[in-house]
Amino acid sequence: MRSSGVAFAALAILLGACANTGLRTLDSQGEGPDEFIVSPAKPLEQPESFAVLPVPTPGGANRTDAQPLSDGAAALGGRLDAPTGPIPGSDGGLVNYTRRFGVSEDIRVTLAEEDADFRRRKARFTQYRIVRVDRYNQAYRSEALDPERIARAFRRAGVPVPSYPPQGR
Repeated sequence: MRSSGVAFAALAILLGACANTGLRTLDSQGEGPDEFIVSPAKPLEQPESFAVLPVPTPGGANRTDAQPLSDGAAALGGRLDAPTGPIPGSDGGLVNYTRRFGVSEDIRVTLAEEDADFRRRKARFTQYRIVRVDRYNQAYRSEALDPERIARAFRRAGVPVPSYPPQGR
């Protein structure tokens, strides 16, 4: 009877390891609050005149609703326009410099296909694990940069690296 209990436990562990949860599991693992549920709202503003209020638009945006993309772009000194809209004149020099070697119009599709192929090749034998592992780091380990090796290479080339710890450490 005892051996069947051990066999059942071993079978449960092996079957539990077969779950393919994707590269990154972002669900909450604990009993605590989920910080991604709470979205802060902007403070309420009193209009200059209550007689001249805009017409309500059911289902429309509220002025106090958070606009994280626009707010983030504004915090970084930019603005969020239509992605296919015209390029502002202030960014013309930057855009021309980045296009100096040519532009691939279907870069997003190409990168998505290459990434899917890369993950498929790297994940052939990584789906079956007894313990939980970070599949993202596992798949992209060979693509990661070693900051110490890069800093040493820059220092050997004579490039000052002021933000990195001194060489004596």
